[in-house]
Amino acid sequence: MAFDGRKRAKYQDGMRRRIEVLKHKTEAALDFAVEHVLQDRVDTYFKVEEGLGEIDQTLGLIEAELGLICDLSGAMRLESRLEFMEDRFEELDSEVRERPRRRRRKINFADFFRAAGGGGALPSMRGEINSTSEALEVLGLEFGSSLSAITAAFRRRAKMLHPDVRKGDRSSEPELRRIIEAYQYLKDNLSLTQTEPPRER
Repeated sequence: MAFDGRKRAKYQDGMRRRIEVLKHKTEAALDFAVEHVLQDRVDTYFKVEEGLGEIDQTLGLIEAELGLICDLSGAMRLESRLEFMEDRFEELDSEVRERPRRRRRKINFADFFRAAGGGGALPSMRGEINSTSEALEVLGLEFGSSLSAITAAFRRRAKMLHPDVRKGDRSSEPELRRIIEAYQYLKDNLSLTQTEPPRER
């Protein structure tokens, strides 16, 4: 059964709104996972990161197919795919956020490494990175990198260096601490706009 033009436009608008909402939720869930799950439950983090990535990719495919839909059966099929992605997101988001909260304050990464290393003093994580250019260099990025590119670079590097991924090998912890500090510095000091190169002296 064919759509008339008005019904088709209404259907497409509604689907695009749902896709946009789910994209924003997916990004927020991934940010939450980086902040609250990566350091304590690395296996869960990687599983959630992969699942959210698949959702994001599928949303792009659904969005691309929207313009091709011209009948009711195709519309129902595409809407079913979107509903499946919405359900999948709810599963992953629940897995991330249902971890019992032991504390309300923001996680301190220095405390995490101290606990992971069995106690003892660690070098302070504050003050080692003092500029945007230094933080970008640590993450292997250039001036003009967007916040999403910064987050993606951080996730890639953290995934490679985390002790749980390296079968308990903690030899890369200093580098991981530095990457975390660089990421936190940039998140705290950059707006959502792009960075500016330093002025020549």
